[in-house]
Amino acid sequence: MAKLTLQTKHRLQSGHEIPVIGYGVYMIPSSATEKATLEALNAGFRHVRRLSNNVPQRETMRKSHLPILIRSLPDLLHDEDPPGSMGYEATKRAINSSLREASQEYFDLILIHAPYGGKEARLGSWDALVEAQKAGQTKAIGVSNYGIHHLEELESYIQSGGGGQIDVGQYELHPWLDHSDIVEWLQKRNIIVEAYSPLAHGSRLREPVLVSIGKKYGKTPAQVMIRWSLQMGFVPLPKSVTPQRIRENVEVFDFELDEEDMKLLQTGEYSPTDWDPTVDSD
Repeated sequence: MAKLTLQTKHRLQSGHEIPVIGYGVYMIPSSATEKATLEALNAGFRHVRRLSNNVPQRETMRKSHLPILIRSLPDLLHDEDPPGSMGYEATKRAINSSLREASQEYFDLILIHAPYGGKEARLGSWDALVEAQKAGQTKAIGVSNYGIHHLEELESYIQSGGGGQIDVGQYELHPWLDHSDIVEWLQKRNIIVEAYSPLAHGSRLREPVLVSIGKKYGKTPAQVMIRWSLQMGFVPLPKSVTPQRIRENVEVFDFELDEEDMKLLQTGEYSPTDWDPTVDSD
Protein backbone atom coordinates (compact mmCIF):
# COMPACT_ATOMS: atom_id res chain seq x y z
CA MET A 1 0.00 0.00 0.00
CA ALA A 2 1.06 3.61 -0.52
CA LYS A 3 2.95 5.14 2.38
CA LEU A 4 0.64 6.98 4.74
CA THR A 5 1.51 10.13 6.67
CA LEU A 6 -0.40 12.38 9.02
CA GLN A 7 -0.88 14.70 6.04
CA THR A 8 -2.35 11.99 3.79
CA LYS A 9 -5.87 12.65 2.52
CA HIS A 10 -8.44 10.51 0.75
CA ARG A 11 -10.36 11.99 -2.16
CA LEU A 12 -14.12 11.82 -1.87
CA GLN A 13 -16.43 11.22 -4.82
CA SER A 14 -17.56 14.83 -4.48
CA GLY A 15 -13.99 15.87 -5.30
CA HIS A 16 -13.18 17.12 -1.81
CA GLU A 17 -10.57 15.54 0.45
CA ILE A 18 -10.70 14.05 3.94
CA PRO A 19 -7.69 13.55 6.25
CA VAL A 20 -6.70 9.94 6.77
CA ILE A 21 -7.32 10.14 10.54
CA GLY A 22 -9.76 12.17 12.62
CA TYR A 23 -10.31 13.16 16.21
CA GLY A 24 -13.47 11.82 17.82
CA VAL A 25 -15.14 13.71 20.67
CA TYR A 26 -18.43 11.86 21.14
CA MET A 27 -19.31 11.47 24.85
CA ILE A 28 -16.47 13.73 26.00
CA PRO A 29 -17.94 16.19 28.54
CA SER A 30 -18.21 19.78 27.36
CA SER A 31 -15.98 20.87 30.25
CA ALA A 32 -13.13 18.78 28.84
CA THR A 33 -13.46 19.32 25.12
CA GLU A 34 -11.70 22.70 24.85
CA LYS A 35 -8.45 21.37 26.28
CA ALA A 36 -8.76 18.03 24.49
CA THR A 37 -9.49 19.64 21.12
CA LEU A 38 -6.51 21.97 21.52
CA GLU A 39 -4.28 19.00 22.34
CA ALA A 40 -5.57 17.20 19.26
CA LEU A 41 -4.87 20.19 17.01
CA ASN A 42 -1.40 20.58 18.48
CA ALA A 43 -0.76 16.88 17.88
CA GLY A 44 -1.58 17.30 14.20
CA PHE A 45 -5.22 16.31 13.86
CA ARG A 46 -6.96 18.29 11.11
CA HIS A 47 -10.25 16.40 11.04
CA VAL A 48 -12.55 17.05 13.98
CA ARG A 49 -15.98 15.75 14.84
CA ARG A 50 -18.06 18.70 16.04
CA LEU A 51 -19.70 18.23 19.42
CA SER A 52 -23.20 19.68 19.55
CA ASN A 53 -23.72 22.84 21.61
CA ASN A 54 -20.06 23.00 22.61
CA VAL A 55 -18.99 26.64 22.58
CA PRO A 56 -15.45 26.03 24.02
CA GLN A 57 -14.69 23.50 21.28
CA ARG A 58 -16.03 25.86 18.62
CA GLU A 59 -13.91 28.75 19.90
CA THR A 60 -10.80 26.56 20.10
CA MET A 61 -11.15 25.57 16.45
CA ARG A 62 -11.93 29.14 15.38
CA LYS A 63 -8.95 30.64 17.20
CA SER A 64 -6.53 28.03 15.89
CA HIS A 65 -6.61 29.55 12.36
CA LEU A 66 -5.79 26.07 11.06
CA PRO A 67 -7.32 24.37 8.00
CA ILE A 68 -9.55 21.89 9.84
CA LEU A 69 -12.12 19.57 8.33
CA ILE A 70 -15.16 20.08 10.54
CA ARG A 71 -17.84 17.46 10.29
CA SER A 72 -21.19 16.98 11.95
CA LEU A 73 -24.07 14.59 12.25
CA PRO A 74 -27.48 16.20 12.37
CA ASP A 75 -28.57 16.19 16.00
CA LEU A 76 -30.88 13.27 15.36
CA LEU A 77 -31.21 9.68 16.33
CA HIS A 78 -28.81 9.15 19.16
CA ASP A 79 -29.72 6.20 21.35
CA GLU A 80 -32.53 7.99 23.15
CA ASP A 81 -34.06 9.75 20.15
CA PRO A 82 -37.40 8.57 18.72
CA PRO A 83 -37.70 7.34 15.10
CA GLY A 84 -39.83 10.43 14.39
CA SER A 85 -36.67 12.54 14.50
CA MET A 86 -35.87 11.45 10.93
CA GLY A 87 -37.37 12.89 7.76
CA TYR A 88 -36.89 15.88 5.48
CA GLU A 89 -38.18 18.66 7.75
CA ALA A 90 -36.51 17.36 10.92
CA THR A 91 -33.16 16.93 9.20
CA LYS A 92 -33.35 20.34 7.54
CA ARG A 93 -34.04 21.95 10.93
CA ALA A 94 -31.16 20.00 12.49
CA ILE A 95 -28.70 21.13 9.82
CA ASN A 96 -29.70 24.77 10.16
CA SER A 97 -29.59 24.72 13.96
CA SER A 98 -26.23 22.90 13.98
CA LEU A 99 -24.69 25.49 11.68
CA ARG A 100 -26.15 28.30 13.74
CA GLU A 101 -24.88 26.86 17.03
CA ALA A 102 -21.45 26.23 15.56
CA SER A 103 -21.26 29.71 13.99
CA GLN A 104 -20.38 28.04 10.70
CA GLU A 105 -21.53 28.86 7.19
CA TYR A 106 -21.01 25.23 6.22
CA PHE A 107 -19.70 21.89 7.43
CA ASP A 108 -17.20 19.91 5.40
CA LEU A 109 -19.14 16.72 5.99
CA ILE A 110 -22.58 15.85 7.32
CA LEU A 111 -23.74 12.30 7.98
CA ILE A 112 -27.14 10.83 8.80
CA HIS A 113 -26.59 9.26 12.20
CA ALA A 114 -28.67 6.09 11.83
CA PRO A 115 -31.22 4.43 9.51
CA TYR A 116 -34.22 4.54 11.83
CA GLY A 117 -37.68 5.85 11.04
CA GLY A 118 -38.60 3.78 7.99
CA LYS A 119 -37.93 4.18 4.28
CA GLU A 120 -39.85 7.42 3.77
CA ALA A 121 -38.09 9.13 6.67
CA ARG A 122 -34.66 7.89 5.60
CA LEU A 123 -35.08 9.13 2.06
CA GLY A 124 -36.51 12.41 3.33
CA SER A 125 -33.41 12.92 5.46
CA TRP A 126 -31.25 12.18 2.44
CA ASP A 127 -33.18 14.75 0.40
CA ALA A 128 -32.41 17.32 3.09
CA LEU A 129 -28.69 16.51 2.92
CA VAL A 130 -28.65 16.75 -0.88
CA GLU A 131 -30.43 20.09 -0.66
CA ALA A 132 -27.93 21.33 1.95
CA GLN A 133 -25.03 20.30 -0.27
CA LYS A 134 -26.49 22.16 -3.26
CA ALA A 135 -27.02 25.22 -1.05
CA GLY A 136 -23.39 25.20 0.08
CA GLN A 137 -24.18 24.21 3.66
CA THR A 138 -21.95 21.15 3.37
CA LYS A 139 -19.27 19.96 0.97
CA ALA A 140 -19.89 16.24 1.38
CA ILE A 141 -22.62 13.96 2.69
CA GLY A 142 -22.97 10.39 3.81
CA VAL A 143 -24.51 7.92 6.22
CA SER A 144 -23.67 6.21 9.46
CA ASN A 145 -24.70 2.77 10.75
CA TYR A 146 -26.58 1.82 7.57
CA GLY A 147 -26.91 -1.90 6.90
CA ILE A 148 -26.54 -3.24 3.37
CA HIS A 149 -30.31 -3.26 2.90
CA HIS A 150 -30.42 0.42 3.88
CA LEU A 151 -27.50 1.21 1.57
CA GLU A 152 -29.10 -0.58 -1.36
CA GLU A 153 -32.36 1.24 -0.72
CA LEU A 154 -30.50 4.55 -0.85
CA GLU A 155 -28.42 3.58 -3.88
CA SER A 156 -31.58 2.63 -5.78
CA TYR A 157 -33.15 5.96 -4.85
CA ILE A 158 -30.09 7.91 -6.00
CA GLN A 159 -29.91 6.01 -9.29
CA SER A 160 -33.59 6.59 -9.96
CA GLY A 161 -33.10 10.35 -9.76
CA GLY A 162 -33.05 11.03 -6.03
CA GLY A 163 -29.81 12.94 -6.36
CA GLY A 164 -26.58 13.16 -4.40
CA GLN A 165 -23.87 10.60 -3.84
CA ILE A 166 -22.65 8.80 -0.75
CA ASP A 167 -19.21 10.17 0.08
CA VAL A 168 -18.71 8.50 3.47
CA GLY A 169 -20.06 5.53 5.42
CA GLN A 170 -19.30 5.54 9.15
CA TYR A 171 -19.38 2.47 11.41
CA GLU A 172 -17.98 1.02 14.59
CA LEU A 173 -15.00 -0.90 13.24
CA HIS A 174 -12.13 -2.68 14.94
CA PRO A 175 -10.62 -6.18 14.83
CA TRP A 176 -13.37 -7.55 17.08
CA LEU A 177 -16.27 -6.19 15.08
CA ASP A 178 -16.50 -7.75 11.66
CA HIS A 179 -18.47 -5.64 9.21
CA SER A 180 -16.55 -6.98 6.20
CA ASP A 181 -19.72 -7.32 4.11
CA ILE A 182 -20.61 -3.66 4.57
CA VAL A 183 -17.00 -2.54 4.11
CA GLU A 184 -16.77 -4.50 0.85
CA TRP A 185 -20.03 -2.94 -0.38
CA LEU A 186 -18.79 0.57 0.35
CA GLN A 187 -15.23 0.21 -0.90
CA LYS A 188 -16.42 -1.42 -4.14
CA ARG A 189 -18.24 1.87 -4.80
CA ASN A 190 -15.28 4.06 -3.76
CA ILE A 191 -17.11 5.28 -0.67
CA ILE A 192 -14.77 6.26 2.16
CA VAL A 193 -15.21 4.14 5.28
CA GLU A 194 -14.87 5.88 8.63
CA ALA A 195 -14.25 3.88 11.80
CA TYR A 196 -15.68 5.22 15.04
CA SER A 197 -14.70 3.55 18.31
CA PRO A 198 -11.60 2.12 16.57
CA LEU A 199 -10.17 1.34 20.02
CA ALA A 200 -13.33 -0.53 21.11
CA HIS A 201 -13.58 1.91 24.05
CA GLY A 202 -10.37 0.43 25.41
CA SER A 203 -12.06 -2.89 26.15
CA ARG A 204 -9.59 -4.93 24.07
CA LEU A 205 -6.27 -3.29 24.87
CA ARG A 206 -5.09 -6.24 26.95
CA GLU A 207 -5.75 -8.80 24.24
CA PRO A 208 -2.62 -10.99 23.96
CA VAL A 209 -2.47 -10.61 20.19
CA LEU A 210 -2.36 -6.80 20.50
CA VAL A 211 0.22 -6.89 23.27
CA SER A 212 2.39 -9.27 21.24
CA ILE A 213 2.19 -7.27 18.03
CA GLY A 214 2.78 -4.05 19.96
CA LYS A 215 6.00 -5.42 21.46
CA LYS A 216 7.16 -6.44 17.98
CA TYR A 217 6.98 -2.84 16.74
CA GLY A 218 7.57 -0.99 20.00
CA LYS A 219 4.01 0.36 19.91
CA THR A 220 1.04 0.36 22.27
CA PRO A 221 -1.98 -1.88 21.68
CA ALA A 222 -4.00 1.24 20.85
CA GLN A 223 -1.49 2.26 18.19
CA VAL A 224 -1.67 -1.23 16.69
CA MET A 225 -5.47 -0.98 16.48
CA ILE A 226 -5.30 2.43 14.80
CA ARG A 227 -2.64 1.22 12.37
CA TRP A 228 -4.80 -1.83 11.52
CA SER A 229 -7.67 0.53 10.75
CA LEU A 230 -5.50 2.68 8.49
CA GLN A 231 -4.20 -0.33 6.60
CA MET A 232 -7.74 -1.59 6.14
CA GLY A 233 -8.34 1.64 4.24
CA PHE A 234 -10.52 3.18 6.96
CA VAL A 235 -10.44 6.68 8.40
CA PRO A 236 -10.23 5.98 12.15
CA LEU A 237 -11.64 8.46 14.67
CA PRO A 238 -9.81 7.67 17.93
CA LYS A 239 -11.00 9.52 21.01
CA SER A 240 -9.08 10.47 24.14
CA VAL A 241 -8.86 13.35 26.59
CA THR A 242 -5.41 12.37 27.85
CA PRO A 243 -2.69 14.51 26.20
CA GLN A 244 -0.15 11.67 25.99
CA ARG A 245 -2.66 9.31 24.41
CA ILE A 246 -3.89 11.95 21.98
CA ARG A 247 -0.30 12.35 20.77
CA GLU A 248 0.24 8.60 20.65
CA ASN A 249 -2.85 8.21 18.50
CA VAL A 250 -1.15 10.06 15.63
CA GLU A 251 2.23 8.38 16.12
CA VAL A 252 1.15 5.52 13.88
CA PHE A 253 2.78 6.47 10.60
CA ASP A 254 6.32 5.25 11.32
CA PHE A 255 5.55 1.54 11.16
CA GLU A 256 3.48 -0.87 9.08
CA LEU A 257 1.85 -4.12 10.16
CA ASP A 258 3.00 -7.01 8.02
CA GLU A 259 0.64 -9.42 6.28
CA GLU A 260 0.84 -11.98 9.08
CA ASP A 261 -0.11 -9.40 11.71
CA MET A 262 -3.04 -8.21 9.63
CA LYS A 263 -4.30 -11.78 9.34
CA LEU A 264 -3.98 -12.27 13.09
CA LEU A 265 -6.20 -9.25 13.63
CA GLN A 266 -8.89 -10.50 11.26
CA THR A 267 -10.75 -12.28 14.07
CA GLY A 268 -14.12 -12.55 12.34
CA GLU A 269 -15.69 -11.80 15.72
CA TYR A 270 -18.84 -9.72 16.03
CA SER A 271 -18.73 -7.88 19.37
CA PRO A 272 -20.02 -4.29 19.17
CA THR A 273 -19.15 -1.98 22.05
CA ASP A 274 -21.79 0.51 20.88
CA TRP A 275 -25.24 0.11 19.35
CA ASP A 276 -25.50 -1.48 15.91
CA PRO A 277 -28.46 -0.26 13.84
CA THR A 278 -27.06 -2.02 10.75
CA VAL A 279 -28.93 -5.17 11.79
CA ASP A 280 -32.26 -3.35 12.05
CA SER A 281 -34.66 -4.84 9.49
CA ASP A 282 -36.88 -1.74 9.24
